[in-house]
Amino acid sequence: MIGGLAVGGGSHGGHDGYAPGPALLVPLVIFWVYLAAALRQRGPDGGGWPHRRTAAFGAGAGLLAVGLTLPAGGFAAHAWQHLLVGMLAPLGLVLGAPVTLALRSIDRRRGRALVRLLRRPALAALAHPVTGLALTAGGLYALYLTPLYRATLAHPVLHHLVHLHFLLSGLLFAWSVAGPDPGPHRPRVPARLVVLGVAVAAHAALAQLLYAGLAVDVPAPPEQLRAGATVMYYGGDLAEIALALALLATWRPAVRRGPLLTHSA
Repeated sequence: MIGGLAVGGGSHGGHDGYAPGPALLVPLVIFWVYLAAALRQRGPDGGGWPHRRTAAFGAGAGLLAVGLTLPAGGFAAHAWQHLLVGMLAPLGLVLGAPVTLALRSIDRRRGRALVRLLRRPALAALAHPVTGLALTAGGLYALYLTPLYRATLAHPVLHHLVHLHFLLSGLLFAWSVAGPDPGPHRPRVPARLVVLGVAVAAHAALAQLLYAGLAVDVPAPPEQLRAGATVMYYGGDLAEIALALALLATWRPAVRRGPLLTHSA
């Protein structure tokens, strides 16, 4: 699994009356901005921005909107929202290559400034897959194994901040592992696959702890914990398989040509 978020269910205290409100406007606005920029790329020959990128970004925005509007219904509903907002939506948004689209849409001066920003050492450290892994997996362990989850049930502002953290960390992890956009130097594909494998193992272990109710601090009945853990375990596997396939699609292994090697992805 890639990310997560704190979401209340029907029996989750302070989240009983949760309503998306203005938050629902976020995926709608970002999609319309993206779509407007994509349509401006259309040339006189009919070419332009790839339709598959627009479709991927639209799917990501749609999944985010669905996740934000899911009705409360216990820990299983929390798990579904976690899957949509923290894992699947980020992958779709990242595969839309929004940074590349932005570079094509803005003037050269601003484009050069954005490229310089992407090359900063601090951003290179932030965009490393290990950093994304620490923020996503570490955030989940902190949420469920400490009193943080209980606190989000009583404090709506904290709930939304945790929600935002896992959305952003999911975007960062998906971008660092399989993003098609230009960015700081990324590790080679085999190294990124290793990081993804560690993420799979870490999140599978956490799902098993939730299923067994061991070492977790989640105020939910055992049957709700098991239902939510099942969604996280199997749904997370599907999301991670999709992320791995997106990564492998970018792989161009080195091919030996006489004494020289071509470049690799």
